[in-house]
Amino acid sequence: GYTTAVIAGFLLTAVPNWTGRLPVAGIPLAVLFGLWIAGRLAFLAPLQMTAIEIALIDLAFPVALCVMVTNEILRSGNWKNLPVLGLFLFLIGGNLLFHMDQAGMDTLSDGTGVRLALTAILMLIAVIGGRIVPSFTRNWLARQGSPVLPVPMNRFDQVSLVLLFAALLSWCLPEPDAMAGYGLLAAGFIHLIRLYRWRGYRTLSEPLVWILHAGYLFVPLGAISVGLNTLVPDLLSMASAQHVWLGGAVGTMTLAVMTRATLGHTGRPLTSGPVTLLIYCAIIASSLIRFSAGLFDGHSMALLSASAISWIVAFGLFALIYGPMMLKTRHALHLLVV
Repeated sequence: GYTTAVIAGFLLTAVPNWTGRLPVAGIPLAVLFGLWIAGRLAFLAPLQMTAIEIALIDLAFPVALCVMVTNEILRSGNWKNLPVLGLFLFLIGGNLLFHMDQAGMDTLSDGTGVRLALTAILMLIAVIGGRIVPSFTRNWLARQGSPVLPVPMNRFDQVSLVLLFAALLSWCLPEPDAMAGYGLLAAGFIHLIRLYRWRGYRTLSEPLVWILHAGYLFVPLGAISVGLNTLVPDLLSMASAQHVWLGGAVGTMTLAVMTRATLGHTGRPLTSGPVTLLIYCAIIASSLIRFSAGLFDGHSMALLSASAISWIVAFGLFALIYGPMMLKTRHALHLLVV
């Protein structure tokens, strides 16, 4: 529910820039929001719906969004962004397999649908992050007069994306083998190099920039963690390894983009204050503590609670501080100190 809503927000904002057409608004946007809400309500136990009914309601939102975005791209003739749409279709497929598993219809074993959906999400972060992280970093470093700028997109980035996708697909098999583990390790180290080439270490004075690098850092760290778990299952739990991606990459990167986008789209300066810094620190802490819970079984409940509290602090502060910004006009007085 959360990640599809974030992806929808990104696509509905980005597609007009890709196509030069007006953004989706009014009744179509309200219908999309209604479908998303319906999908969340369908999971409530008191409704006592069947697994098939829940699946139909939950899938209505991403399918409707996909149809809208496809229509916009096709009518504009802007084909270069079709890979992003393809990854979103991959996400819908993973969601469908998940519901099939819940309904007892899935012949694949042990969470294949969830892994496929996570693969799509991680590839979206890798592809879109590969555009925005070095771009925003370059702009900021150029304003600072830095002689060192991020390396432009080149063949290395393309190879790193293909390697990550191949490793993730091998991990999606019903029973991932050693090849998947080694592939994830290789992809993790390659993406650490990719991230280093974006020169995030030169942006430590501006949290609004370095948080993008921190969010992307969890992509290779997660690949290494899951790869190690695949090769040495007793080293750490798969749940902890996957949360490097789920909490770290997804949680941190989405908050990084949402805070920046809110400031930019409401006409505020692109700089962070102490509360925004606290949001970033809380989400990073939540992810690292959640990972640690799988290493220290004797303190796992305490660590899980600490991770949950940090998560609530991060998103609670985001809602309290950035929510009102979205409800004001672009030129409203800046009454909140961020």
